[in-house]
This record gives sequence, structure tokens and C-alpha cells, in this order.
Amino acid sequence: MRISKEKAAENRVALVRAASKLIRERGIDGVGVAEISKAAGLTHGALYAHFRSKEALALAALSHGLEQSCAGLDEASADGLAGLSRFLDDFLSPAGRDDYAANCPVAASASEIGRQDSALSARFGEGILSMAAAFERGMGPGGDTRARALTVVAALVGAQAVARGAAKGDPALSEEVLRSARRLITSLITS
Repeated sequence: MRISKEKAAENRVALVRAASKLIRERGIDGVGVAEISKAAGLTHGALYAHFRSKEALALAALSHGLEQSCAGLDEASADGLAGLSRFLDDFLSPAGRDDYAANCPVAASASEIGRQDSALSARFGEGILSMAAAFERGMGPGGDTRARALTVVAALVGAQAVARGAAKGDPALSEEVLRSARRLITSLITS
């Protein structure tokens, strides 16, 4: 049975959204195509009609997540330091730490991207640069804004990873990491 171009496009979007959410929650290697297809309400045959491999789907899912995340960060940076401050409050909160599916795909996938193919690594790097550019636009003047922005992004991703790693075993340490990162990152964006 043939489906219309519109329905095919809807199916592709559903697959990308489902993959983006599940990959952020469980990692690229932690979720299979059958689970992604089911979450999208489709068969895994439908998945392969749109993507030649799981890696191709993972690339589309990462791109989708980065577009969402960077749009939010761009919006925040348009409001200058006040907007970036709100972004940091959300990102470095216990709720932000715990919501893998809705949070930044860079933070969710940083530890595993290096084990994936070069296309995913390249897209990941583009995401880092987009995030850094948004911070540069919203930062206070002074010093090397690119270096500060890249450091902010690395600190955000690292703080999120450490806070997530400690959250179940030592919740107090996890929250201390978030608070400490927030203070230091604020000094980087305002100096």
C-alpha cells in the first residue's frame, strides 16, 4: 500500500522526534530501531524506508535535538545576560539534570559521540559551535569571548554529566556541582 508524500513526511518527522527523545534518554546504543519505530507508531520497516541505517537516524535525531536546543539558547541570548541567566537557571537545575529527554542533546550524548561515526561527531561539533555562538552574542564585553563561550559550553556539558552521574548515589554532591558550575559560569559570561 502506497502512502502519500504528506503521510511519508509525517512518518519521518515522527521517527526523528521519537529517536531524538529516546536517544537522549538512553543513548544511541541504548535504544533499538524497533523501540524507536514503536514509539513513533510505525514499523521498523517504515524506519528503513526513511533512513538507510540506525546511524543515519541518529544523525537526524541529533540534528533535531540541536535545532530545538539551540533555538532556545538563541532566544535566551537575544535577551542578553538576563536571558542567559534564565537559561542557566533551567539547565543547571535538578529538574534540568533529570530530564534527559527534553534537555540538551550535547549534554545527553557527549560521552558516547566519540564512539560513533564521523558524521555524528561533525554534527556534534557544529552543535557545540552553535551553542558557543549564542553565548558569545549574549555575553558581556571583555576578554576573548569565543574562548569564554567555548569554556562555558564545556563547563555546562561537564557539569551536567557529573551531576547526573552523582545524582542517585550522592544527591547533595550532584546539587553542589550544579550550584558551583552556575556560579563559575556566571563569572565567565559577565567578565
